Formats: sequence, C-alpha cells, structure tokens
Amino acid sequence: MQINVNGKRFIVDEQYRNRNLLDWLRNDLLLTGTKDGCGAGFCGSCSIIIDGNIEKACQLTLSEVAGKAILTIEGLSEPNGALHPLQQAFIDHGAVQCGYCIPGMILTAHVFLQKEPSPTREAIRKAISPNLCRCTGYQQIVDAIEAASESYQ
Repeated sequence: MQINVNGKRFIVDEQYRNRNLLDWLRNDLLLTGTKDGCGAGFCGSCSIIIDGNIEKACQLTLSEVAGKAILTIEGLSEPNGALHPLQQAFIDHGAVQCGYCIPGMILTAHVFLQKEPSPTREAIRKAISPNLCRCTGYQQIVDAIEAASESYQ
C-alpha cells in the first residue's frame, strides 16, 4: 500500500492493512502532533486532513487511507519551519492552553476556512464543535481563527 503523509510517500506492507492509522502516525512516523484522546472518535484530538477533509485518525485503518493524501499538523507549516498563519494566530491569541487539543482544532479550522474564508464567530464555533477542549478556553481559539481568516480571503 502507498500512503502519502505531509507530501512524503510511504510504502506499507499489506500485512499491516488493519493497523490503526493513529498508532502508525504516532509510533512509526513519530508524528506525535496527532493526539490520542478518547480513542473513540468523539474528542477530535486525533483530527487530520485526508484528501481535503477532516477525519479522525483513531477510527481508520491503514487500508482505508491507502492511496490518499494525509496532512498532519506537522505538515501544515512551511518546509523551512515557518508556521502557517493559522498556527501563528493561535500563538498570538494565547489559544494554545495545554496544547493537547490544538493540533486537531487547527486542522479542523484550516479545512473550515478554506471553504468559508469570511466566517462569523457563530460559524467558527459550530465548525470546531467536533473538537473538545478540556481547558474550556474557546474564546481565544475563536479569536485566533477569526484573525487567521484574513489569510484565507
């Protein structure tokens, strides 16, 4: 199987077709930005982008993503290490808190802003609702996404 992650192609032996995607990303590729939260697809900590759509890595096997393009939080920044404007907005607005949910929040917001570059605050809240923040600091997160929306227009 061929799986593309952050612009790099990986060949995975068919014997691992039922292996969990989240486990493979974190333990084999060492892409630990994708977090292992609830393990049941409810918290959004493992959110990644697959072929332009937000998906929960904990709910997928390697065979389900064969031939697809995966983007993790590590792949959102520029190759030279410069942060994406959305990542920078989270820092600038103090929206990082404990940081555990933030990679999933950022990737969810990225997909949302690509489709809706001039959102209302209510639309932002609705878009990130599948991602749970246990620090309960959604105000800064919404501020950051709203500020970053200018870079998508």
